[in-house]
Amino acid sequence: MRYFIEFSYNGKAYHGWQRQPDAITVQEKLEEGLSQLLQESIAVMGAGRTDSGVHAKQMFAHFDCDGIKDITMLTFKLNSFLPIDIAVHEIFEVNQDAHARFDAVSRSYKYRVATQKSPFNYDFAYYLKQPLDIDKMNEACLLLFNYIDFQCFSKSNTDVKTYNCKLTKAIWTKEENELVFTISADRFLRNMVRAIVGTMINIGLGKIEVSQLNSIIESKDRNKAGYSVPAKGLYLTEVVYPEHLRKKEHE
Repeated sequence: MRYFIEFSYNGKAYHGWQRQPDAITVQEKLEEGLSQLLQESIAVMGAGRTDSGVHAKQMFAHFDCDGIKDITMLTFKLNSFLPIDIAVHEIFEVNQDAHARFDAVSRSYKYRVATQKSPFNYDFAYYLKQPLDIDKMNEACLLLFNYIDFQCFSKSNTDVKTYNCKLTKAIWTKEENELVFTISADRFLRNMVRAIVGTMINIGLGKIEVSQLNSIIESKDRNKAGYSVPAKGLYLTEVVYPEHLRKKEHE
Protein backbone atom coordinates (compact mmCIF):
# COMPACT_ATOMS: atom_id res chain seq x y z
CA MET A 1 0.00 0.00 0.00
CA ARG A 2 1.11 3.57 -0.67
CA TYR A 3 0.82 6.39 1.83
CA PHE A 4 1.40 10.14 1.78
CA ILE A 5 2.88 11.86 4.80
CA GLU A 6 2.44 15.60 5.38
CA PHE A 7 5.05 17.22 7.63
CA SER A 8 7.03 20.37 8.36
CA TYR A 9 10.53 21.10 9.59
CA ASN A 10 12.96 23.72 10.78
CA GLY A 11 15.87 23.23 8.39
CA LYS A 12 18.61 24.83 10.51
CA ALA A 13 20.14 21.56 11.71
CA TYR A 14 19.84 19.68 8.41
CA HIS A 15 21.80 19.47 5.19
CA GLY A 16 18.61 19.72 3.19
CA TRP A 17 15.90 17.18 2.50
CA GLN A 18 17.70 14.49 0.48
CA ARG A 19 19.69 11.72 2.17
CA GLN A 20 23.46 12.22 1.90
CA PRO A 21 26.51 10.34 3.12
CA ASP A 22 28.07 11.84 6.27
CA ALA A 23 25.37 14.52 6.67
CA ILE A 24 22.14 14.68 8.66
CA THR A 25 19.05 15.16 6.46
CA VAL A 26 15.28 15.26 6.96
CA GLN A 27 14.73 12.27 4.66
CA GLU A 28 17.11 10.17 6.75
CA LYS A 29 15.27 11.00 9.98
CA LEU A 30 11.87 10.17 8.50
CA GLU A 31 13.06 6.88 7.02
CA GLU A 32 14.67 5.85 10.31
CA GLY A 33 11.50 6.59 12.27
CA LEU A 34 9.12 4.87 9.88
CA SER A 35 11.37 1.83 9.47
CA GLN A 36 11.67 1.32 13.21
CA LEU A 37 7.96 1.79 13.93
CA LEU A 38 6.70 -0.30 11.01
CA GLN A 39 9.38 -2.97 11.46
CA GLU A 40 10.32 -2.97 7.78
CA SER A 41 12.73 -1.01 5.58
CA ILE A 42 10.94 2.17 4.49
CA ALA A 43 12.13 4.54 1.75
CA VAL A 44 10.37 7.90 1.34
CA MET A 45 10.15 10.01 -1.82
CA GLY A 46 9.76 13.73 -1.19
CA ALA A 47 7.77 16.31 -3.12
CA GLY A 48 11.04 18.11 -3.84
CA ARG A 49 14.51 18.81 -2.53
CA THR A 50 15.14 21.70 -0.18
CA ASP A 51 18.73 22.84 0.24
CA SER A 52 20.72 22.90 3.45
CA GLY A 53 19.17 25.26 6.00
CA VAL A 54 15.88 25.79 4.13
CA HIS A 55 12.66 25.35 6.11
CA ALA A 56 9.36 23.72 5.14
CA LYS A 57 5.98 24.69 6.56
CA GLN A 58 4.29 22.11 4.35
CA MET A 59 6.08 19.18 2.76
CA PHE A 60 4.86 15.84 1.46
CA ALA A 61 6.48 12.49 0.81
CA HIS A 62 5.19 9.05 -0.13
CA PHE A 63 6.21 5.60 1.04
CA ASP A 64 5.12 2.00 0.52
CA CYS A 65 4.55 -0.59 3.24
CA ASP A 66 2.56 -3.77 3.91
CA GLY A 67 -0.20 -1.81 5.60
CA ILE A 68 -0.87 0.39 8.62
CA LYS A 69 -3.38 -0.84 11.20
CA ASP A 70 -3.77 2.44 13.09
CA ILE A 71 -2.66 5.58 11.22
CA THR A 72 -3.51 7.89 14.12
CA MET A 73 -1.32 5.90 16.49
CA LEU A 74 1.51 5.73 13.96
CA THR A 75 1.39 9.53 13.55
CA PHE A 76 1.54 9.97 17.33
CA LYS A 77 4.44 7.53 17.74
CA LEU A 78 6.36 8.98 14.81
CA ASN A 79 6.13 12.48 16.26
CA SER A 80 7.46 11.12 19.55
CA PHE A 81 10.33 9.41 17.75
CA LEU A 82 11.36 12.33 15.51
CA PRO A 83 13.50 15.30 16.66
CA ILE A 84 11.64 18.36 17.92
CA ASP A 85 12.37 20.26 14.68
CA ILE A 86 10.40 17.82 12.46
CA ALA A 87 6.62 17.51 12.89
CA VAL A 88 4.25 15.07 11.16
CA HIS A 89 0.75 16.45 10.56
CA GLU A 90 -1.01 13.64 8.72
CA ILE A 91 -0.50 10.23 7.14
CA PHE A 92 -3.08 9.02 4.65
CA GLU A 93 -3.50 6.25 2.09
CA VAL A 94 -3.34 7.19 -1.60
CA ASN A 95 -3.79 5.36 -4.88
CA GLN A 96 -0.95 2.99 -5.68
CA ASP A 97 0.38 5.11 -8.56
CA ALA A 98 0.31 8.41 -6.64
CA HIS A 99 3.71 10.15 -6.58
CA ALA A 100 4.70 12.90 -4.14
CA ARG A 101 7.06 14.56 -6.59
CA PHE A 102 5.59 14.05 -10.03
CA ASP A 103 1.91 14.53 -9.13
CA ALA A 104 2.40 17.91 -7.45
CA VAL A 105 0.78 20.58 -9.64
CA SER A 106 1.99 23.64 -7.74
CA ARG A 107 4.57 24.63 -5.16
CA SER A 108 4.87 27.88 -3.21
CA TYR A 109 7.77 29.46 -1.35
CA LYS A 110 8.14 32.48 0.88
CA TYR A 111 11.34 34.39 1.58
CA ARG A 112 11.53 36.63 4.65
CA VAL A 113 13.72 39.75 4.72
CA ALA A 114 13.90 41.42 8.14
CA THR A 115 14.04 45.22 8.03
CA GLN A 116 14.72 45.57 11.75
CA LYS A 117 17.24 43.73 13.91
CA SER A 118 15.60 41.18 16.20
CA PRO A 119 16.99 38.41 18.38
CA PHE A 120 13.83 36.37 17.75
CA ASN A 121 13.98 35.91 13.98
CA TYR A 122 17.75 35.71 13.57
CA ASP A 123 17.58 32.08 12.42
CA PHE A 124 14.45 32.52 10.30
CA ALA A 125 14.88 35.69 8.25
CA TYR A 126 17.60 37.56 6.35
CA TYR A 127 18.32 40.88 8.06
CA LEU A 128 19.16 43.82 5.78
CA LYS A 129 20.08 47.23 7.20
CA GLN A 130 19.62 49.11 3.93
CA PRO A 131 16.09 50.21 2.95
CA LEU A 132 14.56 48.47 -0.06
CA ASP A 133 12.26 49.97 -2.69
CA ILE A 134 9.39 47.45 -2.61
CA ASP A 135 7.57 49.20 -5.47
CA LYS A 136 10.50 48.65 -7.83
CA MET A 137 10.81 45.05 -6.64
CA ASN A 138 7.14 44.41 -7.42
CA GLU A 139 7.57 46.09 -10.79
CA ALA A 140 10.35 43.59 -11.46
CA CYS A 141 8.07 40.73 -10.35
CA LEU A 142 5.71 41.53 -13.21
CA LEU A 143 8.53 41.02 -15.72
CA LEU A 144 9.06 37.46 -14.48
CA PHE A 145 5.70 36.43 -15.98
CA ASN A 146 7.00 37.19 -19.47
CA TYR A 147 9.34 34.20 -19.27
CA ILE A 148 9.33 30.46 -18.68
CA ASP A 149 13.08 29.75 -19.03
CA PHE A 150 14.81 30.64 -15.76
CA GLN A 151 18.24 29.14 -16.36
CA CYS A 152 19.91 32.35 -15.15
CA PHE A 153 18.60 31.64 -11.63
CA SER A 154 19.60 27.96 -11.55
CA LYS A 155 22.68 26.31 -10.12
CA SER A 156 24.98 25.51 -13.04
CA ASN A 157 25.87 21.95 -12.00
CA THR A 158 22.33 20.61 -12.10
CA ASP A 159 21.04 17.65 -14.11
CA VAL A 160 17.61 18.96 -15.11
CA LYS A 161 16.32 18.35 -18.65
CA THR A 162 14.61 21.73 -18.87
CA TYR A 163 14.87 25.12 -17.17
CA ASN A 164 11.23 25.95 -17.90
CA CYS A 165 8.92 26.85 -15.00
CA LYS A 166 5.40 28.27 -15.21
CA LEU A 167 5.02 31.01 -12.60
CA THR A 168 1.57 31.74 -11.20
CA LYS A 169 2.49 34.19 -8.44
CA ALA A 170 5.39 36.50 -7.55
CA ILE A 171 4.90 39.42 -5.17
CA TRP A 172 6.54 41.32 -2.31
CA THR A 173 4.45 42.33 0.71
CA LYS A 174 5.14 44.19 3.97
CA GLU A 175 4.43 42.21 7.12
CA GLU A 176 5.30 44.14 10.29
CA ASN A 177 9.10 44.51 10.29
CA GLU A 178 9.65 42.20 7.33
CA LEU A 179 9.40 42.20 3.56
CA VAL A 180 8.09 38.84 2.36
CA PHE A 181 8.49 37.48 -1.16
CA THR A 182 5.89 34.89 -2.20
CA ILE A 183 6.32 32.86 -5.38
CA SER A 184 4.34 29.96 -6.84
CA ALA A 185 5.02 27.77 -9.87
CA ASP A 186 4.54 24.27 -11.22
CA ARG A 187 8.20 23.52 -10.46
CA PHE A 188 11.39 25.23 -9.29
CA LEU A 189 15.05 24.90 -10.21
CA ARG A 190 17.77 24.38 -7.64
CA ASN A 191 18.62 27.68 -5.91
CA MET A 192 16.05 29.49 -8.10
CA VAL A 193 14.11 31.32 -5.40
CA ARG A 194 17.20 32.46 -3.51
CA ALA A 195 18.77 33.76 -6.73
CA ILE A 196 15.59 35.61 -7.72
CA VAL A 197 15.42 37.22 -4.27
CA GLY A 198 19.08 38.27 -4.48
CA THR A 199 18.42 39.86 -7.86
CA MET A 200 15.29 41.60 -6.55
CA ILE A 201 17.23 42.97 -3.57
CA ASN A 202 19.78 44.47 -5.95
CA ILE A 203 16.88 46.15 -7.75
CA GLY A 204 15.42 47.34 -4.44
CA LEU A 205 18.80 48.80 -3.46
CA GLY A 206 19.11 50.60 -6.80
CA LYS A 207 22.17 48.61 -7.85
CA ILE A 208 20.46 47.54 -11.07
CA GLU A 209 17.44 48.92 -12.92
CA VAL A 210 14.15 47.07 -13.25
CA SER A 211 14.52 46.98 -17.05
CA GLN A 212 17.84 45.15 -16.74
CA LEU A 213 16.00 42.08 -15.46
CA ASN A 214 14.95 41.29 -19.03
CA SER A 215 18.52 40.99 -20.28
CA ILE A 216 19.53 39.04 -17.17
CA ILE A 217 16.85 36.39 -17.78
CA GLU A 218 17.46 36.28 -21.53
CA SER A 219 21.21 35.78 -20.98
CA LYS A 220 20.56 32.39 -19.30
CA ASP A 221 23.79 33.14 -17.40
CA ARG A 222 23.82 32.60 -13.63
CA ASN A 223 26.70 35.07 -13.30
CA LYS A 224 24.52 37.88 -14.64
CA ALA A 225 21.84 37.41 -11.95
CA GLY A 226 22.08 38.56 -8.34
CA TYR A 227 23.63 36.79 -5.39
CA SER A 228 22.02 33.84 -3.64
CA VAL A 229 20.48 35.02 -0.36
CA PRO A 230 20.98 32.93 2.82
CA ALA A 231 18.91 29.74 3.15
CA LYS A 232 17.53 30.60 6.60
CA GLY A 233 14.95 33.04 5.18
CA LEU A 234 13.43 30.53 2.72
CA TYR A 235 10.33 28.41 3.41
CA LEU A 236 8.50 25.88 1.30
CA THR A 237 4.94 26.84 2.28
CA GLU A 238 2.56 24.83 0.11
CA VAL A 239 2.46 21.82 -2.20
CA VAL A 240 -0.76 21.27 -4.15
CA TYR A 241 -2.02 17.93 -5.52
CA PRO A 242 -5.07 16.84 -7.50
CA GLU A 243 -7.90 15.75 -5.19
CA HIS A 244 -8.17 12.29 -6.72
CA LEU A 245 -4.83 11.14 -5.25
CA ARG A 246 -6.27 10.46 -1.80
CA LYS A 247 -7.81 7.01 -1.62
CA LYS A 248 -11.49 7.06 -0.67
CA GLU A 249 -12.36 5.21 2.52
CA HIS A 250 -14.89 2.88 0.84
CA GLU A 251 -12.41 1.67 -1.80
